[in-house]
Amino acid sequence: MHDKFKDAEVLLEIKDLKIEGYSDETWVPIIKGVDLTLHRGEVMGLIGESGAGKSTIGAAAMGYARDGTRISDGSIEFDGMELTTASEAERRALRGSRIAYVAQSAAASFNPSHKIIDQHTEAPVHYRIKKRMEAQEDAMELYERLRLPNPQEIGFRYPHQVSGGQLQRAMTAMAMSCRPDLIIFDEPTTALDVTTQIEVLAAIRDIVDQFNTAAIYITHDLAVVAQMADTIKVLLKGEEVEQAPTQVMLDNPQEDYTKSLWAVRSFHSPQRHRPTDSSQPLISVQNVDAAYTGGVKVLDDVSFDIYPGMTVAVVGESGSGKSTTARCITGLLPPMSGQILCNGEPLPPRYKDRTRDQLRQAQMIYQMADTALNPKVRISDIIGRPAQFYGGLHGPALKQRVDELLDLIELDPSKYYSRYPPELSGGQKQRIGIARALAAEPNFIICDEVTSALDQLVAEGILKLLDRLQDELGLAYMFITHDLATVRSIADEVVVMQHGTVVEQGPKDEMFTPPHHPYTDLLLSSVPEMDPEWLTTVLEERGVDNIGEAADN
Repeated sequence: MHDKFKDAEVLLEIKDLKIEGYSDETWVPIIKGVDLTLHRGEVMGLIGESGAGKSTIGAAAMGYARDGTRISDGSIEFDGMELTTASEAERRALRGSRIAYVAQSAAASFNPSHKIIDQHTEAPVHYRIKKRMEAQEDAMELYERLRLPNPQEIGFRYPHQVSGGQLQRAMTAMAMSCRPDLIIFDEPTTALDVTTQIEVLAAIRDIVDQFNTAAIYITHDLAVVAQMADTIKVLLKGEEVEQAPTQVMLDNPQEDYTKSLWAVRSFHSPQRHRPTDSSQPLISVQNVDAAYTGGVKVLDDVSFDIYPGMTVAVVGESGSGKSTTARCITGLLPPMSGQILCNGEPLPPRYKDRTRDQLRQAQMIYQMADTALNPKVRISDIIGRPAQFYGGLHGPALKQRVDELLDLIELDPSKYYSRYPPELSGGQKQRIGIARALAAEPNFIICDEVTSALDQLVAEGILKLLDRLQDELGLAYMFITHDLATVRSIADEVVVMQHGTVVEQGPKDEMFTPPHHPYTDLLLSSVPEMDPEWLTTVLEERGVDNIGEAADN
């Protein structure tokens, strides 16, 4: 137990918690007897890889079991109330008022058809804590505390009219609207770029301190949990591995599994360099300007080259133009001016005007495998469709090709051929996304934040797989990412984008050696470190007035 809380009142006590999930017409154990004690004002970090049970325990702390799961044994006592035996009405009365939940994806959690402020004020009005106008004024105060731009006005926008980082902070404000005793943060910064993440972390930490709120902070990012948590609990496959105060856990983890978590990101692909002869790039982006319908210019004179067999990482925060550049390359967004060349030949701006072979050569792997795979289509069809479309394969030849592709991505064809995406883990789904891209036999693959939603062990496996496939198949990658640890692992060259322009580019070894462009410097200094004082130090160095400039632009 953390010394700081030895005299504090226990707010949440979970004893011998057992949760089961329904699978193949039988109940199987998911959480296998976990204990958890949380004091008022304490922040506990729950860490572990996908499937460890972090989110399931977070939901159980509210007395809630997701569809297809049930709390089968154990005790969950919140401020003297036993949630396992409380009525549904009693549990519902706690949720939103005394226990709040902040989800991983704010964009998926807000109702897109209602203004942010209307959704914010719903809980305090419903629980008769505040009248509508009071709740609205309080929302504006919270927006200001969370350093949102235009706190008086931002709530009157719809969710799609603010950036991802701003929406995540608005969701934290909404969780605070009833001044709960406990907030469950479920990976709230996973999908954010590093500069925005600092914003959200600083905001969450401030608000938890100011209101003495207890929190369970679920994450797979150890550097993040080091900034946020007083105590860390490590989970593996529904069981506790170990627990200790944060500094003790960072300095001296006891169990081999915890040490393996601390040691991830050891993978580094050897850096390749451009050919010295006069060979031409595989993909050449030349002086591209682009805008969405009737809007302002989102790309301004963007140029860079990608050579065969090499990986170019395109980095920058949300809104810098990384994914828009990818849309121009694939023909989804025709540029206003400039051109894209493939093997020296100009590509038609619109994908509809490209030949089947031109379409085949550039494929894409998406950030969210969950939404990129149709949940109602079998794996064999997801992978088989491009093999059929581009390769003209049918019958036994098609089945053989799908089996080959499953072998390539290290999934056993006999087990996965007939499965559906919901039966797979996040890392397995991402492997299917890779196999689908490979089915077209491309020369070039755009990887759009392909590891950002995965825990560190799984992400490392995906990076190793992509590196092996690159060597075996001679692929070129454009790797869109905001994770600079990923860039260090796999990139050969780096292109840094800000506000739709390229601010710096070059070989990786040069890009990570000072002096840097000020914006590259900001990105590099925003990568969290495994030091509990790191966030405090960064905030002091930048000065509070300076925080947020990057995220709010």
